[in-house]
Amino acid sequence: MKKSNVTLRQKAISNGRISLYLDFYPPILNTETNQYIRREFLKLYLYDKPKNQIQKISNIENQHTAELIKIRRLNELRKEDVYSQFEKEQLELHKIGRGSFLKYFKKLSDKKEGNNYQIWNCSIIHFEAFLEGRDISFKEITVTFIDDFKDYLLKAKSLRKNGNTLSRNTALSYHNKIKATLKRAYKEGKLRTDINAGIESIKEQESQRNFLTLEEAKKLFTTSCSKDIVYKISKFSLLTGNRYSDIAKLEWSEIEYIENDGYYVRFKQKKTEGLQTMPISNEAYETFGERGEPNKKVFHGLKKWDVDRVLPVWLAHAGITKHFTFHCFRHTYATLQLAAGTDIFTVSKMLGHKNVKTTQIYSHIINQKKRDTTAKITLK
Repeated sequence: MKKSNVTLRQKAISNGRISLYLDFYPPILNTETNQYIRREFLKLYLYDKPKNQIQKISNIENQHTAELIKIRRLNELRKEDVYSQFEKEQLELHKIGRGSFLKYFKKLSDKKEGNNYQIWNCSIIHFEAFLEGRDISFKEITVTFIDDFKDYLLKAKSLRKNGNTLSRNTALSYHNKIKATLKRAYKEGKLRTDINAGIESIKEQESQRNFLTLEEAKKLFTTSCSKDIVYKISKFSLLTGNRYSDIAKLEWSEIEYIENDGYYVRFKQKKTEGLQTMPISNEAYETFGERGEPNKKVFHGLKKWDVDRVLPVWLAHAGITKHFTFHCFRHTYATLQLAAGTDIFTVSKMLGHKNVKTTQIYSHIINQKKRDTTAKITLK
């Protein structure tokens, strides 16, 4: 690769003055604007025809200053040749932090899909509101600054029309997005320190996780459903713990059968982007119906609107009155597995949780069920 050369040049301007500037060839990258430039005007001037001794001295001083700047720029461009290893590292550290953290945040968000993208986008909207319209560079990001944003989220209004304050768990979700961005930025060398490691997360607020008992589940699936595809995906979710987003995108190429072992689903989780290899029962496999082409959706024609419309009516026909959404099938799977004696680590893996702490919320439900059994045997 050809090395850049720096030439000191002059340009005549008004009032009998000459402007001094540097000419770069090939052009160099301006790290402030992220644009390639050919010229750098030094804001140093010469008198074309000096009229007195003061102007002559000014010409000499400005010419000398321009020459020094030229040498410094040349050394910066050729630091591989003239700088020690320590000096090179210091120069690289000096460059870190000049870019826009907000733009980087948005760039990561653009790579997300579906509901996950919506959550990232909402986090960015709140971050922009916190910034009050200004941009922020990496070098301005500190633990204190992110803690201030955390405090903002805990008091911020929802983007929905009701104008209520964000729930703690929603604030936690938005806060986690900026923590993930900080972690990625440090890994890529855009931050000098691991700021994310010094930030305390928002504590999760335990929420009501409704689920079906085994008796209710059997009752539901012996009740006719007006939409066969809703019946099938509901049964598959209860039998596997899969999220709707993963079920909706499931393709036949992700369904495998291993001799003397059984059926497996291999896919990339839409929410966490983690790769998941999950064994499924024959009963779960039977919900798929006739096998299709590898690149075809398993549940072809599935629409979220059908699920939202049909599920409440179906539950009512089965005599189930508790508030229950499609995601509650996942809660039901976890609860029934733990109640049946499956250890929490296995359930955590089957749900695709990265940390068993996420799964421990279901333990509270099981502990209560254990407490309820203590009164079932009495000698009174």
